[in-house]
Amino acid sequence: MTSEVEQPTAMSEALGYEQARDELIEVVRRLEAGGTTLEESLALWERGEELAKVCRNRLDGARARLDAALAEESDSEESEREETEREDTP
Repeated sequence: MTSEVEQPTAMSEALGYEQARDELIEVVRRLEAGGTTLEESLALWERGEELAKVCRNRLDGARARLDAALAEESDSEESEREETEREDTP
């Protein structure tokens, strides 16, 4: 059985970066506007923390992919340079 706390996390993880960011902006706007009960404010805060985590995870994943692509490109250039040096050596 899944608890209520786990369900939003699973649903949040399915969000893309832009969706999570937009919802986070709305959560912050509602918190800053005030006029909510303590329970509503706490629920909004928790949702905001969850959305911020999703955004961080998506950005970390994008950074890892970019780093991997740059490393692959660098390795490829190094291999080409070594091959060219071997061909130029008598």
